[in-house]
Amino acid sequence: MQQTVENRKRTLEALAASEPRWLAAAYAALGDGLPKASPVRGPEIGMVMLRGRVGGGGAPFNLGEATVTRATVKLDSGEVGHAFILGRDAGTARIVAHLDALAQRGDWQQRIEQAFVAPALAAQESVRAERAEETEATRVDFFTMVRGEDQ
Repeated sequence: MQQTVENRKRTLEALAASEPRWLAAAYAALGDGLPKASPVRGPEIGMVMLRGRVGGGGAPFNLGEATVTRATVKLDSGEVGHAFILGRDAGTARIVAHLDALAQRGDWQQRIEQAFVAPALAAQESVRAERAEETEATRVDFFTMVRGEDQ
C-alpha cells in the first residue's frame, strides 16, 4: 500500500510532536527486528526564523528564532526518512526519521500507524482537551447591566 502525501504529513506531525520519552520507549519496544537505517544527514542542530502576521492577515513580521534538529536516514531497501523537530534532541530526530522511512514501506505502514501515530495523536488530543478545560474554568463572562435612568 502506497503512503499518500497527506498520510505522510500526518505521520510526521504526530511523531515530531510526540513526547520524547514515550517515543523512545515505544521505539525500543520494536526490538531488534527493525530494518537498519544508514544516516544520510545529521542529526544537525540549527535555528529557524518564526514569522507571524498581525491579525492573521497583516504583513508578515519576524517573531523570533527557534532551535530545531533535523535528520535524514535511508533504509537498505531505499526508503528515505526525514525529521525536523523543535529543540535540541538528536536521538528523537533519528527515531522520527527512521520511523518515517519505515512508514513508507507497505509491510511497516500499518504497524507504525498503530504503535506510534494513533497513540501520539490521542495523547496530543488529550492534552488539548485538558488545556481547554482548564482555560474554560477560568473564563469570565462580562455583561452590561442596564440602569433604569439610562433607558
